[in-house]
Amino acid sequence: MDQPTVRTTDGPPIARRTVLEMGCGLVGLGLLAACSDDAPLPAPTPTATPTGWVAPASMSFPDGFVWGAATSAFQVEGSTTADGRGPSIWDTFCAQPGRIDDGSTGDPAADQYVRWESDLDLMVGLGLQAYRFSVSWPRIVPEGSGPVNQKGVDHYRRLVDGMLDRGLHPAITLYHWDLPQPLQDAGGWVNRDTADRFAEYAAVMFEALRDVEATWLTINEPKTTAMVGYAGTEHAPGLGDLDAGMASVHHQLLAHGKAVRAFRSVGGAGGIGIALNLMPVYPAEGAEQAARHLDAAENRLYLDPVLLGTYPDDAVGDLPGQLGADRDAFEALVLDDDLEVISSPCDVLAVQYYGVAGIDKGGSWLQLYPRSPAGWQQVHAEGLYETLVGLRADYPDLPPLVISENGTPDPDPQGQIDDPVRLEFLRTHLQQAARAVDEGVDLRQYYAWSLLDNFEWARGMAQRWGIVHVDFDTQERTPKASARWYAGVVAANAVA
Repeated sequence: MDQPTVRTTDGPPIARRTVLEMGCGLVGLGLLAACSDDAPLPAPTPTATPTGWVAPASMSFPDGFVWGAATSAFQVEGSTTADGRGPSIWDTFCAQPGRIDDGSTGDPAADQYVRWESDLDLMVGLGLQAYRFSVSWPRIVPEGSGPVNQKGVDHYRRLVDGMLDRGLHPAITLYHWDLPQPLQDAGGWVNRDTADRFAEYAAVMFEALRDVEATWLTINEPKTTAMVGYAGTEHAPGLGDLDAGMASVHHQLLAHGKAVRAFRSVGGAGGIGIALNLMPVYPAEGAEQAARHLDAAENRLYLDPVLLGTYPDDAVGDLPGQLGADRDAFEALVLDDDLEVISSPCDVLAVQYYGVAGIDKGGSWLQLYPRSPAGWQQVHAEGLYETLVGLRADYPDLPPLVISENGTPDPDPQGQIDDPVRLEFLRTHLQQAARAVDEGVDLRQYYAWSLLDNFEWARGMAQRWGIVHVDFDTQERTPKASARWYAGVVAANAVA
């Protein structure tokens, strides 16, 4: 079929290859820029699609489509010293003055380590069919390597059993940014050895849950860790070293591949993949080459090694859109057979979609669509459609897809029970997901981000992404209007 087209801000329609896609590294860089931007941030609003596509009155999803919501361990669990849990890089980062906007930490967050049973009942009450959560590595292997903490393993076994008892499908992420601090002390993701330690930890969880038909995701957004935490300073560990970021890229992808092989070795049930944050990049007039470079640096740097077994040759350099790292140093990290390991066949690819980006011919970030209160998030629902159909076009052996995160924050730091902006965000994005499915994209699961208001990394407790409001003083949960609307979507298996 012909590739879909989009329009630049000033020019004629261009092919999807020129639109391009990218991973979440630019999101991280955009976040850093947005934080210093004092201009008011407009609330996201539905935007007319460039192709003039209009959603039908109702759009159905395939039979067996799985609907859920997502969280991550450090953001919701709390109980950071309970039952033998060791410290993570985010515990250390939160303890450093000025790192977190409101000075909060990951304890108690949304207190889900204690309240998991009632939270599962809440999900069932909303009609959800699945829950994507992450395992806290420091709860399982407190030192990052060595002795396993059985109390931590037992907690997640109870959580998963509770899900199965309630008919909820487990989607389990092994790494959502909470690296054990002792491993960071030894170099963290800059150290190749960390990939082996991750594979060992992953094997513990695969063995503990080998009978569970789960969707396993190895690494959550390796680009965010690499470019916002190692190359940048906004996330833990906050090194501010681009070459360290590039080492983190390779070693996280290597860890992913090693974990996939461990999953096959253990004989785990279910399927396994990786979660990558993707977005379309729209070039300004004359910026097509910069956009191609940006695609290599921020998107194909992750997709190509996982799906094709190669790194793009135009990701690193001194041209607009490229990463200005030491190319020789990065290539020296890639040892014999590494790419074969990284490209170990996956059962699923998880897509995390929040918005789009623009770039000019000098490589500067452009705002083309309204920004959410998150600042870095340019809201444009059709970008989700472009991302999904673009993946299918670019990667012929693409595994089935999952949308593992998709959401937007409340404009009010205290949160909203009536949240029309989020409701409309979810509606328009689900319409675009259904559009892609109608065109043959093999999309099988969707997880709204997030289930609960929680600890939002450097923003602390002052930015709320949940479809369920949390009173952090009482820990009372109240479903928002978006949650009640989403429950209707799940019940109908259709969006209107």
